[in-house]
Amino acid sequence: MRLQLAAEAEGDLQAIYNRRLKQRGADGPDGADALLDTLYAAIETLSEYPFRGPNPPELDALGSAEWRQISLWPYRVIYTVEGDVVTIAVVADSRRDFASLLERRLLQRAPRS
Repeated sequence: MRLQLAAEAEGDLQAIYNRRLKQRGADGPDGADALLDTLYAAIETLSEYPFRGPNPPELDALGSAEWRQISLWPYRVIYTVEGDVVTIAVVADSRRDFASLLERRLLQRAPRS
């Protein structure tokens, strides 16, 4: 499978990196570089096992079964699989209002053709 990061997901990863950089610096086991490496490593596993993640419960409750997720506490990676492409749509801290985030970012998108 081929991995693709949506522009919003790239922005999410940059924001996560910047926040951690301010909190703990770039280096060390809990620095921004290590966190980003961990997130990218988890995302890369989806090229081999794209269907391993469950449906996000917030979207499952709305009957939207196209989305899947993997979790790396406290972060969640929301993605979809179409053909041979895994598209990462959201990477965010799960402690925020995730239902609103998903509704705003995923459910209000233009329909696919």
